[in-house]
Amino acid sequence: MAEVIITKENFENEVLKSDIPVLVDFWASWCGPCMMLSPVIEEISEELEGKVKVGKINVDEQGELAMKYGIMSIPTLLVFENGEIKNKSVGFVPKETIISLF
Repeated sequence: MAEVIITKENFENEVLKSDIPVLVDFWASWCGPCMMLSPVIEEISEELEGKVKVGKINVDEQGELAMKYGIMSIPTLLVFENGEIKNKSVGFVPKETIISLF
């Protein structure tokens, strides 16, 4: 299962009502570190398939969600569990760091 594109329309169902933890990647196409992080996120998505859901939010297209969660710099990763933010990481981080957020 590839990453899910998250919008304000599907945010509640995909993230808040998910029965497994959700890693949400706030990113933009012009952001260098976001592009570097993207293949790492994809790997995690494949390795933890069924255990973790991975969603991507393009801050340019979903400014409302970025504002709601106080995203000041990207990439920002939020881990949601049972509708609550469990963990957060800002900037490019190695794969092990991301996995440790769960």
